[in-house]
Amino acid sequence: MTDSPTRRTILLAAGATGAAALTAGCGEYGGDKDSSSSNASPGQELAKTADIPVGGGKIFKDEEIVVTQPKQGEFKGFSNICTHAQCPVASVSDGTINCTCHGSKFNITDGSVAHPPATRPLPEKKITVRGDSISLA
Repeated sequence: MTDSPTRRTILLAAGATGAAALTAGCGEYGGDKDSSSSNASPGQELAKTADIPVGGGKIFKDEEIVVTQPKQGEFKGFSNICTHAQCPVASVSDGTINCTCHGSKFNITDGSVAHPPATRPLPEKKITVRGDSISLA
């Protein structure tokens, strides 16, 4: 009698391999990266207020932050790492911060989820506005 694998064993192994590949694919964007870590220094200037459009925002990839201006003169800071699969967000448009990895969208006013699959809001990042300068707090 030969100890060849059963059909069930082959299917289970294939499923495990697929799950591992899926997890590894998401991991290339940062995996379980701690969203509180950053490459930025407190007090570092990010932009001038004129650089951030009203109703929109700007992504600062190296500093791992998105700065938005929901209303004239109101500026907000959020992590640029999507809470769904830790991909970096790709754009800010039409009142949302957008992740193109899986389609999640977040409101520019408070980072809340506007469109799943993300279920958690973007973490807030503290910024300071002095005159026409926006800096990390």
